[in-house]
Amino acid sequence: MAHVESNKAKIAKRVIEVLEFFDEEHPQATVMDIVRRFDRPQSSTSELLSSLVDLGLLHKDPCSRSYSPTPRAAMLGASVQPQLVRDGRLTDLIDRLSAQTGLGVAVFGMVGLKTQVFTWRAGKRTFRTSGHAGFCGGQQEHLSDSAVGQLLLSTVAQPRRDGMIRRLNAEASAERKFCFTDMSARVQQCREEGRITGIVGFGSIADVSAVLLPDMPENQPLAIGFVYEPSDQIDAANLMRTLDDAVGRCLNGKASVADTVQPLFDAAWHPRLEQAHG
Repeated sequence: MAHVESNKAKIAKRVIEVLEFFDEEHPQATVMDIVRRFDRPQSSTSELLSSLVDLGLLHKDPCSRSYSPTPRAAMLGASVQPQLVRDGRLTDLIDRLSAQTGLGVAVFGMVGLKTQVFTWRAGKRTFRTSGHAGFCGGQQEHLSDSAVGQLLLSTVAQPRRDGMIRRLNAEASAERKFCFTDMSARVQQCREEGRITGIVGFGSIADVSAVLLPDMPENQPLAIGFVYEPSDQIDAANLMRTLDDAVGRCLNGKASVADTVQPLFDAAWHPRLEQAHG
């Protein structure tokens, strides 16, 4: 039974890997693209892609025999997301930050005791990393080993936060153990400031300058930040100002549901109501 459950988990992981493969640099993929990226058997990969086509999550081009995500893949779960995600403003924010700076932009979330790259927009500047696929969406890192992880951890209320820090230290390898008091102080500073600059982790030498996104559901924080290889050309303080300004503009652009729906309701129904009364 345990073996069956393990196989199911592997299948679920491979489905997510396929969907995360697609980005600005890879809008389409062949079977062999997926095989080479994730070192998977060709036969099972071909079968998986065919199944995703049958489910309406991928489209297969009959001429090039390449695959691409369908709108259904993008819309799954969208209706229950925070408004910033649901109405597309988060995607617009990523587009704006990427175009404005040319740097990589990532959105990070918290999964248990780890931070995960929820989405990644590569910049014009590459940076060194030990991962065979480079820095990409889906990667996870212990909260204590990443500056943005510490930022996400700061959203957890006490005393649960201290318990998580102690557990992270207990489970860390010898070379990654830390001083509890120092870590608690850094996380508390993140809580007070809502931002951080430091090592991003994930096997790279890159830094991250990140801020928390407001109005996220409890225990589901999100942070957005620039990921870059440190250099004299990078001004972290200026990046923070850019983030603050862009996030503020994004939030100020929020449209009220009543403002957008009510006029349409009035235009569509009031004439009919008047005719009915007439």
